Amino acid sequence: MKKIINNQEQVVEEMLDGFMAAYGDEYRKIDGVNGVVRKNKKEKVGIVIGGGSGHEPLFLGYVGEGLADGVAVGNVFAAPTPNNVHEVTKAVDSGKGVLHIIINYAGDVMNFEMGAELAEMEGLTVKTVSVCDDVVSAPIERSEERRGIAGALYVYKIAGAAAEQGLSLEEVARIAQKASDSIRTVGIALTPGTIPNTGLPTFELADDEMEFGMGIHGEPGVHRTKLLKADELTDKMLTYIFNEMPLENNEEVCVLVNGLGSTTPMELMIVNRRIAQILEERNIRVYNTDIGNFCTTQEMGGMSISLLKLDDELKKYFDVPAYSPFYMRKGK
Repeated sequence: MKKIINNQEQVVEEMLDGFMAAYGDEYRKIDGVNGVVRKNKKEKVGIVIGGGSGHEPLFLGYVGEGLADGVAVGNVFAAPTPNNVHEVTKAVDSGKGVLHIIINYAGDVMNFEMGAELAEMEGLTVKTVSVCDDVVSAPIERSEERRGIAGALYVYKIAGAAAEQGLSLEEVARIAQKASDSIRTVGIALTPGTIPNTGLPTFELADDEMEFGMGIHGEPGVHRTKLLKADELTDKMLTYIFNEMPLENNEEVCVLVNGLGSTTPMELMIVNRRIAQILEERNIRVYNTDIGNFCTTQEMGGMSISLLKLDDELKKYFDVPAYSPFYMRKGK
């Protein structure tokens, strides 16, 4: 696969240089590690996110007002180091405590835990919330083992709003966990992404196949099938979600239609057309819809659907304005 890069070993550093060249008025890169923080954070609970590069705009793109305060950036498809997490945590702490929001992959969990321990040894208070929204990556009785994917964006949004409102660390963590528990995501893969360092694909699929539930690093899904038309595919994906998220008449959801890198906006909007039809048939109200590339795997073909089930509390924080270079919400 062709890539517009220079040195294969410098893609992360050069990506960060490009980000800072564009947005350096609002952000600061931490010396010695691949970490970026907001310059003008309030004295409030700090929120740190992070993970491997290659999934942009996740994670780097969601640091900003009403979102995260800092991001620990790992190498391509690799967790940030404990020292990286530690330095970002220190940089965002203002004495109110720090919340780590992590997607549930073993390396991220382990390194964020170690980074939190290092911070706590210096007197900082740290809490952690894991996002486990991928419904097909483990059965419901083992939901704590599920992977975190695109639904993490809504956890960042809601937790970031709660922190901006001046809530305590305990309350911000509670609301973040509630948001995480209220999100269900299912994804499908059509074609692989490639690793910039090697140029190798992350998995193989025949030209006429798709795979349900494949992970963003190429982790195996639940089954492969021949290509389906958009409506049939959307119906099947939503069935996975509805089986786990019983929605009552007139309840409200937020919809996230996420492209994995090479799937076009045209295709994503065709999928959203069917989502809207199905939810209307079930008398489920759509409060907000986001369509685009939010969690990618380089040029991977495929998409995911996330539903966030709202209540009055989650809606309150979802409506708080947010801004980063890659995500904005005006608020209501």
